[in-house]
Amino acid sequence: MELSDEIVINAPKARVYAALNDPEVLQKCIPGCEELIKHSDEALEAKVVLKVGPVKAKFSGDVQLDTSGAPDSFSLTGKGNGGAAGHAKGGADVTLTEVGDTTVLRYEAKADIGGKLAQLGSRLIQSTAKKLAAKFFKSFAEEMDADRVA
Repeated sequence: MELSDEIVINAPKARVYAALNDPEVLQKCIPGCEELIKHSDEALEAKVVLKVGPVKAKFSGDVQLDTSGAPDSFSLTGKGNGGAAGHAKGGADVTLTEVGDTTVLRYEAKADIGGKLAQLGSRLIQSTAKKLAAKFFKSFAEEMDADRVA
C-alpha cells in the first residue's frame, strides 16, 4: 500500500522539523497513540491502539529515523506487532519546503501488513490508512497553530 500527500503548515520549517522530532507533540497527534518513547535521535518506540473495520489491536513497534537530509528532508522506517490482529511494517520519506511564513510538508509512505488485518481487504485498509494520515496531519497542523498563538 502506498500513500502520498502534502499539507501546508502555518509555521517556519525549523519549527515544523523540531515538532516532528518532539515525542510529546507526536504522541498528541498520532491517532490512538498511548505511549511514545524516544530512545535516541534516531530511535523511537510506540504503543498505538487502532481499529480497522471490525479488528481492534494494540500495536507495539519501533521506528528508526534517518535525519541525514535534515531539516529539508528525513525518512523513517518502522515495524509493529499487533498480536493476533497481525503486523505492519513500512516507511515514509518526508520533505519540508519553506514558502514565506509557511512550510509545505510532503510525504510518500509505503506499508505492508499481515495477519487478520491483511484479510480485511485492501480497500478498507487503504481508506483507513488515509483517514489516519489525514487525522494525524490535521492534529499536527492544529498543534502548530496553537503553539504559535501560545
